[in-house]
Amino acid sequence: MNNNKYKILLVEDEVNIQTFVAALLEANDYQVILAQSYLSAKIMYASHIPDLVILDLGLPDRDGTVFLRELRQKELTPVIVLSARSDEKEKVRALDLGANDYITKPFGSAELLARIRSSLRMFRHSSNEGKLPGGKFTLGELSIDYDARRIWIGGEEIKLTQTEYNIVAFLSEHCGKVMPYSAIIKAVWRESPDESSIKKLQVNMANIRKKFGAQPGEGSYIVNELGVGYRMDGDQ
Repeated sequence: MNNNKYKILLVEDEVNIQTFVAALLEANDYQVILAQSYLSAKIMYASHIPDLVILDLGLPDRDGTVFLRELRQKELTPVIVLSARSDEKEKVRALDLGANDYITKPFGSAELLARIRSSLRMFRHSSNEGKLPGGKFTLGELSIDYDARRIWIGGEEIKLTQTEYNIVAFLSEHCGKVMPYSAIIKAVWRESPDESSIKKLQVNMANIRKKFGAQPGEGSYIVNELGVGYRMDGDQ
């Protein structure tokens, strides 16, 4: 299993559409999390922290716009509305509430996949203030393809877990800056830092540095600023 798959939360209560879209996403190497209602969407989002949400508006317990509005109060995760509502006012309302895109049913498979790729790409670029043209990062012999979620050093691919990849990607986005433990923990795990979460970060970082081929006392792209945080630095 590829641990670096993008996670997509599919919020859809119509079984036939849910089954079709889930199969389409999985066939295109996305990890799919399913929710059939507003309440289950909230629970699944909090449990899995997806990379993107596909949201139906006509949910059985609450309108999908309620979930969208609440999500936007805290998160910037891309949201694609997939709805039978074709009225222009409905589209404008959803977009004003923070949806990244709006697709009406029925829809084409190729179009949906293209919109997903676009939303993920735009979110990655906007979150990095345009520093990463083409979704690529290069530092010395280290290269990252953000769209594919893959990392190489000297042409050899480094196999990381999803969490390890997220840590490296976050540090690369702020290359040259010391990122405090608290900032990394909030970005990767979406939780408040405490002693156990700092230990969790340190364990993951030790695994990353080992996979990067770092020897004791060497930086190997990621420097530990003791008691403060970590910094990505190619001058090591």
